[in-house]
Amino acid sequence: MADATVDVETRPDGSLIIQPHGVLDAEDAVDLRRVLVNAVRHVRPLRLILDLKDVRGLDPINLGALAAACHIGDDHQVTVFLDNSSALVAGQLAAAGVPHHRLRDIGAA
Repeated sequence: MADATVDVETRPDGSLIIQPHGVLDAEDAVDLRRVLVNAVRHVRPLRLILDLKDVRGLDPINLGALAAACHIGDDHQVTVFLDNSSALVAGQLAAAGVPHHRLRDIGAA
């Protein structure tokens, strides 16, 4: 990813945590989508948690990728949550079709 990085961690409870950092723009879209699809289709954790606390911005392509991760997770019996997003990012995700129950621990702008 260009200026953004992504950390991936597996927890003992079977959760896979993906934590992107920085501003996710068009240059990051392919890499983020690859990480998400690999996690859901190949790793198949009990839970996929996208920790967005360090995301400072999202372009429409990455916003769509995060929203699509919820639907792909449903298709593969992987529960997907988006945690710790700012109120602004949570609003964008909700507008993109992410169900409210998938957005957890929404912070201040």
